Amino acid sequence: MASRLIRLALLLTLVAGCSAEQPAATPAFNSADVMFLQMALEQIAEGDQVAALTEARATDPALREISTELRTQWHEEDGTFRRWLLGWQQPLTAPDSADAHEGHGALHMLRPTDVTELKTANPFDRTAISLLLGHLGNCVETSRMEQTAGAYPPTRALATTLTTRRQSQIQRLLKLAAAS
Repeated sequence: MASRLIRLALLLTLVAGCSAEQPAATPAFNSADVMFLQMALEQIAEGDQVAALTEARATDPALREISTELRTQWHEEDGTFRRWLLGWQQPLTAPDSADAHEGHGALHMLRPTDVTELKTANPFDRTAISLLLGHLGNCVETSRMEQTAGAYPPTRALATTLTTRRQSQIQRLLKLAAAS
């Protein structure tokens, strides 16, 4: 009798274990997702320097508006990028090795003198527009690399959104450049 009860208990345990739902697996991420987020954080830090100066000094209200918009979006994006990287236990910055930057060069880089030159630029607006255009173009290229090589669906979706958003901002800046 005791062995029958033990067998019944084991059978019930096995059946109960088979019917339990497994927790949903977190979608996998890959090195392209990590690099995209790390590069995007660097791009935000660099772009924010230009946008902050532009927001304060531009004479064209439309240019100031775009700069404010960029800074607001970058602040929101920064938090998302950091949460994903930290959640994946990945560093916020890419290693400085050449291998880490293979395939994209210095897409996220402003020249060290760009912000310094912008501070004294005359005409300011034209210089700011040029820097923002180049910077946003690099942001689009970085997002496109993620769309092609990334694995984590939310990161790829955000890269698609960022591409559309940045292209729209580029078009607005081009109109300002043509008008000045």
